[in-house]
Amino acid sequence: MAEFKKYITLEDLKSHNKPGDLWVSIHGKVYDISDWGKQHPGGSLPLLSHAGQDITDTFAAYHPDAAWKYTDKLFNGHYLKDYSVSKASKDYRNLLSQFSKMGLFEEKGHNAFISLNFMVILFVASIFGALRCSGTWIHFLSGTLMGVFSTQCGWVIHDSGHYQMMPTKWLNRFVQMLIMNCLNGGSIVWWKGHHNAHHINVNSLDFDPDLQHMPFFAVSRKLFEYYFDERKMNFKNPITRFLLSYQHWTFYPLMFIGRINSWAQNFIFLFSKRTVPNRAQEILGIIVFWIWSSLLMYFMPSRGERAMFAIGYFVATGIQNVQFCLNHFSSSVSVGPPLGNDWFERQTRATLNITCPSWMDWFHGGLQFQIEHHLFPRMPRRQLRKISPFVMELCKKHDLSYNTVSFLNANALTIRTLRCAALEARDLTNPNPKNLVWEAINTHG
Repeated sequence: MAEFKKYITLEDLKSHNKPGDLWVSIHGKVYDISDWGKQHPGGSLPLLSHAGQDITDTFAAYHPDAAWKYTDKLFNGHYLKDYSVSKASKDYRNLLSQFSKMGLFEEKGHNAFISLNFMVILFVASIFGALRCSGTWIHFLSGTLMGVFSTQCGWVIHDSGHYQMMPTKWLNRFVQMLIMNCLNGGSIVWWKGHHNAHHINVNSLDFDPDLQHMPFFAVSRKLFEYYFDERKMNFKNPITRFLLSYQHWTFYPLMFIGRINSWAQNFIFLFSKRTVPNRAQEILGIIVFWIWSSLLMYFMPSRGERAMFAIGYFVATGIQNVQFCLNHFSSSVSVGPPLGNDWFERQTRATLNITCPSWMDWFHGGLQFQIEHHLFPRMPRRQLRKISPFVMELCKKHDLSYNTVSFLNANALTIRTLRCAALEARDLTNPNPKNLVWEAINTHG
């Protein structure tokens, strides 16, 4: 006897998008994920953002085949009526399957070993120069080496957050805590939540935290009205409006002290009333960082050398802060939560690649192939250059944007975007600015 299937419409599915009532569709099967947020490794935010939609492409991009074993117990017995797949999504899924069969998602570990050894050399050289050498310029160089060490830590943290780069999950977690918390003063839990929100809501003005830099930066005047994470900045505040009016001038200076803001955000997060997994471990790791870094500064010969060390450090880390902005600040923006049925299209139009030779890949840490990374976030960065031609061909086939520019041009586009919004902020005759989304999308070419 044939099995009787229960079907629901897409409109029915959309109604299940509230906390406590979260349904999603994967390959046309409907799953009740209302209680899964507490166990979900990526947190509850991705589930809330995509509830009430078909999330097949998003699920496939983020989850290995082993994750399917968790879905059966969440299946609620319903199927999505008139389920269909766009040609772009079909080709994307085929490409994802092809890459998987080629073994490109498998990280063998030797690259992680090389990266970690390079970081050890940078760290030891910086400590040696700071404590055993004299001279202000030597200490500037030592601080720069510490900053380069910190940027390399950032790339490794980014890798370990997207796939298991170490042999075991426990060791992967240990390396994350050591590098992020103990050696850089950040919170790995904060970073994961922040970064996951960015990926699933890429360039959404009101959902992507990487576009939420009020009152200092706004890539669109629509940000004057939207906010993220229950933080709303009053654009009518004269200080906010003044800062935004000159953001294209303050961009680089603020980027070079951006690490201070990062430390502050992590501190606020860990001591907030939110639920923070492993809160005690996270705080302990940050305490370790402030102990060793304070002792390092204390034992330097003079105030001048301490100052030069700090300047070198902030110069190096500031460059990375700039890099974080280049891939998205000048790309197309959107308003509202992500849609589950336009994964491929959304990632390509909201992301910008940076042209560079292969010998500079260490400097960019994978950000030079940001389109590929956003489409295949589990892909180890050493494979991104290899898959780039396939992605470019697929974009061309479906008439989708594949934007790539030089590092200098990416900076110019970013400054142009900030200047555009700054001029809107200066329009004092318009206390409630209109929509700049069209302008943000169409004035960067």
